[in-house]
Amino acid sequence: MTDLLQPAPKGFRSGYVTLVGAPNVGKSTLLNTLLKEKISITSARPQTTRNRILGVVHRPNAQMVFLDTPGVHASAKAMNRRIVEAAIATLAEADLVVLMVDLTSHDTDAENMLLKHLPSSGTPVLLALNKTDQADRETVLAAIAEWSSRYDFCDIVPISALKASQIDDLLQAMAPQLPEGPPFFPEDSITNQPVRFIAAELIREKAFRLTGEEIPYAVAVTVEAFVEEPEKGRVRIHATIHVERSSQKGIVIGKGGAKLKEIGTAARGDIERLLGTRVFLKLFVRVQKNWTRDTKALRRFGY
Repeated sequence: MTDLLQPAPKGFRSGYVTLVGAPNVGKSTLLNTLLKEKISITSARPQTTRNRILGVVHRPNAQMVFLDTPGVHASAKAMNRRIVEAAIATLAEADLVVLMVDLTSHDTDAENMLLKHLPSSGTPVLLALNKTDQADRETVLAAIAEWSSRYDFCDIVPISALKASQIDDLLQAMAPQLPEGPPFFPEDSITNQPVRFIAAELIREKAFRLTGEEIPYAVAVTVEAFVEEPEKGRVRIHATIHVERSSQKGIVIGKGGAKLKEIGTAARGDIERLLGTRVFLKLFVRVQKNWTRDTKALRRFGY
């Protein structure tokens, strides 16, 4: 990575952009599309993202540092409360807030919570109406009219994060809202997250996608070893999938270890694409009883 930042041209803009929204509106998909690289995990299940993920987008006239946040929702669970607090906290750090809304569904409670917490300090808020690939023109126009009456957005841009539709329009709308100033990160940076963290997230994503309804919210992943082995042309990773109950451990492992092997094979492919090298991935499964309610365990797993 480049150590020194290059001088920015006159009029260059840079700033922090927080992506917020209800669960499963497409924030992580948007970040991956913007970066053209997978650093934020996705699945059809709400609350896939648990930590805020930072991604850097470089434009000729601007650098945008995106914070992908967990979906905002009401919950009594300790882990979920921490997740929501992390999302809300990023609003105070932003030069621009991008509120993402799913055109195909409404989460009224989450939307009201988000509107309540949107900054009142003059920080601009841009509305991104996502999933235009699943909505007709009348639905889009109705959503623009509805949301325009609910908040004074600096701009409203309909997009499809999945299909990369009108993403350039979105970036063009964002850039003028950022303050003038030099870039924060070198041109070859796309995130400040360590590769160990991203590798753990990719493993967790596969556990989300490949197990039943009972498992995903009880899963955390820690990387115990991350060793470069240049003589073998590979990176060796040992990781542990933590679950809350013995029955969940059996589901994650599967008959004869088949499910764990499937998770490992899928995760290894993504990690190899991320690192650009072969990966030897060894997975373990451990029961950490009721860890989602345990404050010490939550801290240990980074929440």
